[in-house]
Amino acid sequence: MDKKAETNAYLQITLKIKSENRERAAGIYLRYKEPFLKQIKGAVSKELILRTEDVQVMHGFKSEADAKAYLSSNLFEKDVVRELKPYLESAPDVRVYAVFRN
Repeated sequence: MDKKAETNAYLQITLKIKSENRERAAGIYLRYKEPFLKQIKGAVSKELILRTEDVQVMHGFKSEADAKAYLSSNLFEKDVVRELKPYLESAPDVRVYAVFRN
C-alpha cells in the first residue's frame, strides 16, 4: 500500500535558519529522516522544504495523536532539537494539521 495514502495528519515545523547554516541543517534532516520513518509510531513521510525566508519540515502521520506524540519523543527532543538548536534564529513554529477526508 502507498504510504502517502495513509497520511491523515501533518506536523509542520518552520525554522528560521540563516542561509549559511542551511546546509548543516539539511544534514541533520538527512541524518534523522530514516530513523524517523522506521522508529516513530505512525510516521509515513518527511519532506524538507527550503524557502527564501525559512526552512520547513513536513512530517506525515497516520493520526494527529501520532504527530503530537512525536514532539515529546526522544528522537525529537534529545536528538533533532539538540542538534538544530545552534542554527535557529528564533523558536520554531510548530503546527499540526488534520487531513480532511470525505
